[in-house]
Amino acid sequence: MRMILGLLALGAGAYVLARRSAGSGTSRAAFAEGQAAGGANPVRDAGPAAMRDPPVQPWTEVDEASDQSFPASDPPATY
Repeated sequence: MRMILGLLALGAGAYVLARRSAGSGTSRAAFAEGQAAGGANPVRDAGPAAMRDPPVQPWTEVDEASDQSFPASDPPATY
């Protein structure tokens, strides 16, 4: 019984720490340097210039259209 209570306490502590660190500041995972990431639901600008990490392969028209249509549910019609 003691072991179960200890594991529950450990899990609760890990949960609290994870929630606290996740809520500290705005996540800038996909944003290029200098791009605003404010608001409740930040969305980055379209295009490879707005990405934090440059694309590995050159972008095609389909890549550009797909990025511009996000977060829309319909795929681009340029395939």
